This record gives sequence, structure tokens and C-alpha cells, in this order.
Amino acid sequence: MPASHLTNRIPSWLFLMGLVTALGPLAVDMYLPSFTSIARDFGAPTSHIERTLASYLLGLALAQLAYGPITDRYGRKIPLAAGLSIFIFASLMSSLADSAGELTFWRVVQAFGSAAGMVIPRAVIRDNLETRDAAKALSLIMLIMGVTPILAPLLGGQVLLFWNWRGIFLIMALGSALLLAGALMTMRETLPEDRRTPLAWKRIALSYADLLRDKVFIGYSLAGGFGSAGMFSYIAGSPRTFIEIYGVDPSRFGLLFGINAIALILASQVSARLLSRHTPQRLLRRAQAGMMIAVLTGLALTLTGMITLPLLMACLVCYMACQGFVNPNAAAMALDRQGHRLGVASALMGSMQMLAGSLAGMSISAWHSDTALPLTGILALCATLSWLFGRMAMNAAAPGA
Repeated sequence: MPASHLTNRIPSWLFLMGLVTALGPLAVDMYLPSFTSIARDFGAPTSHIERTLASYLLGLALAQLAYGPITDRYGRKIPLAAGLSIFIFASLMSSLADSAGELTFWRVVQAFGSAAGMVIPRAVIRDNLETRDAAKALSLIMLIMGVTPILAPLLGGQVLLFWNWRGIFLIMALGSALLLAGALMTMRETLPEDRRTPLAWKRIALSYADLLRDKVFIGYSLAGGFGSAGMFSYIAGSPRTFIEIYGVDPSRFGLLFGINAIALILASQVSARLLSRHTPQRLLRRAQAGMMIAVLTGLALTLTGMITLPLLMACLVCYMACQGFVNPNAAAMALDRQGHRLGVASALMGSMQMLAGSLAGMSISAWHSDTALPLTGILALCATLSWLFGRMAMNAAAPGA
């Protein structure tokens, strides 16, 4: 059982877990400004470089399935160190890539390293904290993760001023090396020996099969997953929508990107405060309703030709703010009754979320239009699916269900 409670002071272990979790989004966003220069160096279409992003997300989805049972068998610290080591090596090799295909390969390997940072922090939080405090901790982690989308493209753009795109991957390697050193020196193992499960294929398969039959777990996981998928579709589709359709200067793209990230950050912190008076279920239900209203309004404005950049930004800000409530509360509820298999549960939840994000990102890349319809349309679909799975989980969790 979790052994501690969250206080007003952020413990050092939680701060470290937040930084480790931010590694994945950093690898997603930091190289976005360099797509054009990478394509030019490789003599390849920009669409081929965009596929490196979708491949990375797909790699994250698959790799997390492996980390779950590994962390339930060997604990949290050793698998995390191994994942960070893989990320360092893959980042170095990405900086040396000579073709789009080679970069895609090393991006997938990089994803297999950063997947440890997606699975293990959630398991560590549930090792230490009860459900309500875990939701607060996940909201605090979203603060660190929310800063990453703001800083990463800006940092990547600044690197391009005095270096090239290869330097971006070298900086990723350096940052992950510092995290590896921090984990080795300060992280304590949170999974005791008596709670570890054997690494047996039959047991692993049965654990995943049981989770897939658990309507509460699947519902809450996909409620958060499709909310995140909308966020990934925004990440993949916003450069084309803002710059090509609305004529935003590339130098101002980071500002618009940052406004939405700030909405995500602030909302996640409001969620953490409100958990002192409200249940995670109540906050999740209201946030999903707000998300639906925002994106369906945006879709209606797009279909009627009334959408403008300010109106689109208003809808996006509302969506991101609601997602700041949806993600941490859905994750906490999904893991609520999974104390005996937190690694596997965290892995499957993260895998489903990344798979949904990968599909949403690929869909928006393949949907060509001279309007904002691909972005608002996919956001509306993701919000609707998030709402439906949230209702499914709440109904399944209701007494007598």
C-alpha cells in the first residue's frame, strides 16, 4: 500500500519523476522547428520527416508494454536507468543520421528508451501515494510536463540560430545523461521484494488480459488517452494550421503554442487544488463536458466558414485547459485498484494513450485541407471518444454495476 501523503512541499522524488516524464514530450517537441532543415539536408519531402514523429509515438506505445512487467519484476530504479541509457545512445545516433529512414529508426529506438519515463513515474507515484494524493501528484507532474511544450520548440529554435538540427539531439543526450546521474544517486527503490511478480509470459499475458476485461481501468485509461490524442493531433497539426492556413509568422508560432501549454499548466494546478474539496470523478466529468463544448463549437464554426484565428485559439485554449483536468484525474482513477500490478497497468494505460496519439497524429498529417477542418474535426472526435469512455468507466464503477 502507498506509504505517504502529499504535502504542500514537493518532495525531491516527485520532482525527479516529473523531469523524467518530461523527457518524452521533450523529444517530441524540441525538434519541431528543424523539420524544414532536416528535410533539406536529407533531400527528402517534409512529410517524410513528419513520419519520424508518428514513428516515435508508435514506438512509445509499443515499448511501454514491455516496461510494465519488467518494472513489476525488477523494481523501478534499474529499468529506469536502462531506459535512460537507451535514450542517450539513440539520441547520439540520431544526431549522426544521414537519411530520413535512418533517423526514423533511431527515433523508434529513442522512444523505447523514453518509454521508461512514461511508465515508471506513474508506478512510483502509486507506490507512494493514495488515489487522491496520486491525482494531486500527477497534476504537479503535468506542471513540469506543461512547461516542456513551451520551452522545447523555443529551445530547439534557439539551437538552430547557432548550431544545426544535429545539435538538438546532442542536447537531448546531455539532458538525459544528467537525469540518469540524478536517478542513480538519489532515487530509492519503491517496490519491495515481497510485491514483485515473476517475469513469466503466461502471468504477463493473464495480467494484460485481466486489465483488458476491466471496464473501469479501460474506460478511464481511454478517457485520458483520447484526451491526450487530441493534444498530439494539435502538436502535429498546429504548425501547418497556424503558419500555412492563417499565415502566422514562424517566429510567432512558439507564442501561440505556448499560450495553449500555459492553459494546460494552469488548469492542472487548479485541478490539484480542487481535489481537496472534490472527487477526481466529479472533476473529470465536468472537464470532459467542457472539452466537448469547446471542440464541437470549433467544429461548427469551421464547417460554417466562420472560424477565425482568434476563435480557433479560444477553442484550443479551452480544450487544453480541460485536458489539464482530464489527464491526471483519469490516470489516478485508472490505477486506483491496480496496486498488485501497477507496472503492467501503468504500461498498458500509457501504451493505449500513445497509440491513440500516434493514430491521431498520423490522421491529421494525412488529411490535407486549406481550412482548419482536420484539426477541429479530429479534436472533436477525440473529445467525443474521451467523454464516452469516461461515462463507461463511471457506470462500471458505480455501486451494483
